[in-house]
Amino acid sequence: MGPAAGEAAALEIRGGTVLPMDGRRVVDGSVWSRGGVIVAVGGEAPAGWPAAEAEVLDARGALVIPGLVQAHTHACQTLARGGADDLPLLAWLRLRIWPHEAALDERAMRAAARLAAAELIRGGTTAVLDMGTVRETDALCDELGRSGLRAVVGASLMDEGEGVPARMRQTTGEAIDESDGLRRRWAGSFDGRLGWAYAPRFVLGCSEALLREVAARLREGARVHTHAAEQLAEVALVRSRRGDDNVSYLHRLGLGGPKVTLAHCVHLTDLEQRLLASAGTHVAHCPSSNLKLASGVAPIPELLAAGVRVALGADGAACNNNLDAFQEMRLAALIHKPRAGASAMNAWTVLELATVGGARALGIEDRVGRLVPGLRADVTVVDAEAPHLSPGPAPASTLVYAARGSDVRHVVVDGRVLLRARQLTALSGLDADEVVARAR
Repeated sequence: MGPAAGEAAALEIRGGTVLPMDGRRVVDGSVWSRGGVIVAVGGEAPAGWPAAEAEVLDARGALVIPGLVQAHTHACQTLARGGADDLPLLAWLRLRIWPHEAALDERAMRAAARLAAAELIRGGTTAVLDMGTVRETDALCDELGRSGLRAVVGASLMDEGEGVPARMRQTTGEAIDESDGLRRRWAGSFDGRLGWAYAPRFVLGCSEALLREVAARLREGARVHTHAAEQLAEVALVRSRRGDDNVSYLHRLGLGGPKVTLAHCVHLTDLEQRLLASAGTHVAHCPSSNLKLASGVAPIPELLAAGVRVALGADGAACNNNLDAFQEMRLAALIHKPRAGASAMNAWTVLELATVGGARALGIEDRVGRLVPGLRADVTVVDAEAPHLSPGPAPASTLVYAARGSDVRHVVVDGRVLLRARQLTALSGLDADEVVARAR
């Protein structure tokens, strides 16, 4: 089978400083791919390389890394940027976010998804685990797929909850049946770039019957993506209504393990930390969101020391207010140091969370997250010649502590160039000016 439509048959990302993320090493040279698959990294061109036909991206003076993977986003909330500020979690949801999501029709959802996709690509993110809202998920999947991004998507499942608008509330049967149908329609679409995860909103928005239905699908091989233990008021309500803490309750229902990603996990008991480690459940650390909503700081150094699988996410533009993975890396590296010590969350550790850790949380570590032969060519190229990135003797440090999303020069997904010289290409189907004008 030949390359997919629009895919570069042969691509060389030439002359950069490469961090393959297959360990903590740095190599100088190029990344070569054919048909969307990496065939060589560093050194000389592979045997039989079709130099005359290959597309070339200039990476001189740049750092070349695997495409960044975010394990918790809400593309549907992008139009709420700046409209839900300075509120704690439960008030933020009831007063701003749920009414906003309830008002999204197909046209607004498409505008939100396109705005999110443009921001993510321009900022070097190539894959996301995204939670949609209750409605218009077909439009969300369609736009994320058309953009060229890699995404594991889920419709938000809600069959109860205080302050939930009528359009956001479904019966248990409606919620699970619709998610089953969406999974059939979209999982594996866009040349396999789209995946599916069942996405119960959080314990307070789901009946136990709904959560048990999701757990049944998890046992059959599905992925699950939800929120847990984000804020103290939420934790207290879960304990009073379900008689247990968030993570303990979810694991008791069977909602834990390597195919489950829990966003936030800020307030955990010692037992819950042990459960996460023993089950292999993933935690998506969202430092900007946790600070902005006054949720707190998740115990990430302790979780990593216990063997918990951790990834990073920007969350949504309504509680961040951007989708910049570089900002999340910098914060993740900094906010734990006053408590855990200056050597905690070093640059290599954080870069691993944003690449390999994210790929594992999405269940795609056999395809992306590292720049090694045989994996898909998802690559981010970061210009390292700006004053704020110089002199840059330690590439991992430069990326985590100094780089910004605006420093991204090129982005490649599946061997297809979506961003070239900071400009979105036709393969993304996105024009930045048009996307912004439509969103506004």
